[in-house]
Amino acid sequence: MSEHNNIKEIARLFLKLGFTAFGGPAGHTAMMREEVVVKRNWLSEQQFLDLMGATNLIPGPNSTELAIHIGKEKGGWKGMLVAGSLFILPAVLITGIFAYLYKIYGQLPQVEPFVYGIKPAIIAIILAAVYPLGKQSVKSKELAIVGLLVLIFSFFVQNEILLMFGFGLLFMLYKSLKEKHTLNSFFPIPFLSIPLMTTISVTNLKLFWIFLKIGAVLYGSGYVLFAFLDSELVTTGILSRQELIDAIAVGQFTPGPVTSSVTFIGYQINGIWGAIISTFAVFLPSFIFVALLNPILKFLRKSTRFSSFLDAVNIASVALIISVCIIMGREVITDWRTISIAIISLFLTFGFRKISSVVIILLGSLTGYLLHLI
Repeated sequence: MSEHNNIKEIARLFLKLGFTAFGGPAGHTAMMREEVVVKRNWLSEQQFLDLMGATNLIPGPNSTELAIHIGKEKGGWKGMLVAGSLFILPAVLITGIFAYLYKIYGQLPQVEPFVYGIKPAIIAIILAAVYPLGKQSVKSKELAIVGLLVLIFSFFVQNEILLMFGFGLLFMLYKSLKEKHTLNSFFPIPFLSIPLMTTISVTNLKLFWIFLKIGAVLYGSGYVLFAFLDSELVTTGILSRQELIDAIAVGQFTPGPVTSSVTFIGYQINGIWGAIISTFAVFLPSFIFVALLNPILKFLRKSTRFSSFLDAVNIASVALIISVCIIMGREVITDWRTISIAIISLFLTFGFRKISSVVIILLGSLTGYLLHLI
């Protein structure tokens, strides 16, 4: 297939995902796996796992970086830019519309009845996707133990990168000692954590600098982003806490990366240019980090020692996704309605593998809306 056709395929897929990918990074990962591994066979399960593990090793929104990685694998540098941009664009546009309406009316439209059924459906989609990934990543009893330990520790240690790096390094050390090799030093790329700006006078240049720094040091889920924003914008008086809460709500019920909440915030601070500049700045580091990491990923996989590290990171990533599902389940599945939606969604996702996750989401949303009226 020609490069032009590859780029067109990439564009169609990630534009579709940008409009339909709900459920945060775990849900986005599940949908991407369905599209690029199961349906299109662009990547093998192992390649997908490696890319998933790689995204967890660098700062930035994980699902966006996974999209950029997939684009690079399928379509080179053009594919990388197209996949990342089109995955981000729908969420940014939808968030921008909400930001505009919010600026005029001071409140968000009522969407809770429709979101009600999406969340339990998303959990089912994630579990259906993580099952084959788990089978692929558990290559030995030792890796199964690593996954179990990461899952257990995830409920006590709220630091995803510490768990992945920590267990990855421990497993690499264990394998090296087991093989009676001398362990060479392994140092992950250091990221300079510069104190973020704390000034009330915010020009667009300063806004760019704030969000560029956040994008460059942001690890973990979207909730980590909101902690940064609370500290740097709310406590300094640049943004009200209600505006931050509403931005979080927008990030939750719109498709695509939750980081698109930054578009909403930028608009509230400095209008349309504030939205554009904030969005560009927070996502820019992701493209740079992936561009630096992707070319050496295959080389690192060929290294016996780093390969063991990557194996442990992969199983740790799966364990953390399961942990997210458990935490989400406790928060979301709270009554007979959500239990019913979750069971139906699980039955459909595991029993009928060819049903698109988009259909599951739409059914969950419609069912949730109908049951919410009872």
